[in-house]
Amino acid sequence: MNAIQIENLVRDYGGGKGVFDLSFHVNQGEAFGFLGPNGAGKTTTIRHLMGFLKPESGKCTIDGLDCWSERDKVQARLGYIPGEISFFDDMSGTEFLKFIAEYRKTGARSRQKELLERFELDPKSKIKKMSKGMKQKLGIVAAFMHNPDILILDEPTSGLDPLMQSRFVHLVAEEKKNGKTVLMSSHMFEEVERTCDRIGIIREGRMIDVDSAKRLHERHTRSYTVTLEDETAAKAFAVDFGGICFGAKVTVTTKQSLEEIFMNYYGGKND
Repeated sequence: MNAIQIENLVRDYGGGKGVFDLSFHVNQGEAFGFLGPNGAGKTTTIRHLMGFLKPESGKCTIDGLDCWSERDKVQARLGYIPGEISFFDDMSGTEFLKFIAEYRKTGARSRQKELLERFELDPKSKIKKMSKGMKQKLGIVAAFMHNPDILILDEPTSGLDPLMQSRFVHLVAEEKKNGKTVLMSSHMFEEVERTCDRIGIIREGRMIDVDSAKRLHERHTRSYTVTLEDETAAKAFAVDFGGICFGAKVTVTTKQSLEEIFMNYYGGKND
């Protein structure tokens, strides 16, 4: 059974916005990267998985549970970072984490102390006085501290500095190694490439490609053949550029980065 299953999901906001006949799955123990520019349908998809939106048609399930009709059971087993985190601003970070822990009945399973130390967050101050980065760290701690088996992460490193982004990538890699299932939407191509087993690319509400990062790279290679003045020059060129020499000709094969692959699907446009 797939940990996350989306079948023919439709949510039409008009004007070409929404998701249309969207289908994909995430295997148990897999990290799945969900790529697309703003407005492509990533957050709409995630809100259906969380049970915040009812499908117009189609179905979303997590661990076989219907994400709409059984949303209370679904939400109880998830860790979730929304794309735009909303807090009770008059609470301190400590009060907020205590509220979340009591709501989830986390108890002895709590990883709160470990995560606060990992992300160097002192939660004592009022949330309304926290920076964007501090609020993002608080959201990460709240999502991971009850040790959930499934994590749904919508732009999870937004506002974090490079050091904290790296620590987050290591955290996700550890969770995957421990058998957790991860669905991660991100604009950070490097973090998707470093953490995700498969990648889905969504455009205008439709999934246009799903494959492993390795296969995506293999499918998006470019070969160039250059003819030099003689074999000696060709051999020197081959050494410098990692090519294969055939007499005076050199063939060089390059793999595109994940960002370049993504831009191919969008015709060089980012939105």
